[in-house]
Amino acid sequence: MKIDGQPFRTIWLKEDDSTIVQIIDQRQLPHEFVIKELTTVDEVARAIREMWVRGAPLIGATAAFGMYIACLEAKNNPNPDTYIHTAAKKLLSTRPTAVNLRWAIDKQLEVITSQKNIYQKIEFAQQNALQLVEEDVECCREIGLFGLSIIETISSNLNGATVNILTHCNAGWLACIDWGTATSPIYQAFDKGIDLHVWVDETRPRNQGSRITAWELGKHGIPHTVITDNAGGLLMQQKKVDLCLVGTDRTTRTGDVANKIGTYLKALAAFDNEIPFYVALPSSTIDWTIENGQDIPIEIRSEEEVTHIRGLLNGNIEKVLIAPKNSKALNLAFDVTPGRLITGLITERGICEASEKGLISLFPESAKT
Repeated sequence: MKIDGQPFRTIWLKEDDSTIVQIIDQRQLPHEFVIKELTTVDEVARAIREMWVRGAPLIGATAAFGMYIACLEAKNNPNPDTYIHTAAKKLLSTRPTAVNLRWAIDKQLEVITSQKNIYQKIEFAQQNALQLVEEDVECCREIGLFGLSIIETISSNLNGATVNILTHCNAGWLACIDWGTATSPIYQAFDKGIDLHVWVDETRPRNQGSRITAWELGKHGIPHTVITDNAGGLLMQQKKVDLCLVGTDRTTRTGDVANKIGTYLKALAAFDNEIPFYVALPSSTIDWTIENGQDIPIEIRSEEEVTHIRGLLNGNIEKVLIAPKNSKALNLAFDVTPGRLITGLITERGICEASEKGLISLFPESAKT
């Protein structure tokens, strides 16, 4: 995607030093555009844990580059294999809900352990991380093409009138490498000339919608309006929403999805108002080992994210207390939407119903996983 005319991805190797991983520090958006450099496994782990990067596909890609950096560090360690596996455990502990994290680390370990020479481990880890990134970009592009057909149909049914799409959290290119998942159909529809508008949930407590989704849609020129998290139901009742599009951090083999807290409530409202509710996901977010969404581990984050808010004040990004000083807070980062409330799952292989039968129809090789 482009920022002020310049193409960017969310993560890349520094042009003149391939031992350095560069990322967009998403904590600073939308007020500052900051590029951070990651040179150690500890820095990569911190970037994932503290949400310098976020979004399931990007978390996976960052972990893949973290394993590459682990190989670089292991070069000077007397026991490289032990060091690399310790680094893998450190990265794996950073975010419990997004399944892409384990998926990417396992992919890297498979490649790394197949090489005996540390220099070959470094080379293959770098190549594999870069390959995983390219695969994610193509995957998101294909998700967009399948999702585009949904928006085209709605536009046709509306005789070309504006298609109003509601999003929750950020499942855009900033949550991936490029294109995004839930936003990929939106970008492709807009670029094709379809008249559309996006309702952007603010998505408390970290405001990934109002900070990040609104920022990237604005950079692309897509009409959008930021709304409070609780406004979506009323807009649906007023027939001002034609389609809900969200992403997912982990999807069970039966089609339940874990996504940013508040997604379940939007699915309930959409179901009650007979509004299509689609979830866009790369197959790397499917956890074939889990059947019931209630078995997905739900990350509990810092109380401070609820009791405080960050924003621009007198030219500086400041943190402000918004709750009583002594009040406790519970910060559940995700909720689970059961497949029965989901109109369909949009993947890189097509659209299917949110069920085991639907997913296996697209991914038959995973039937016996």
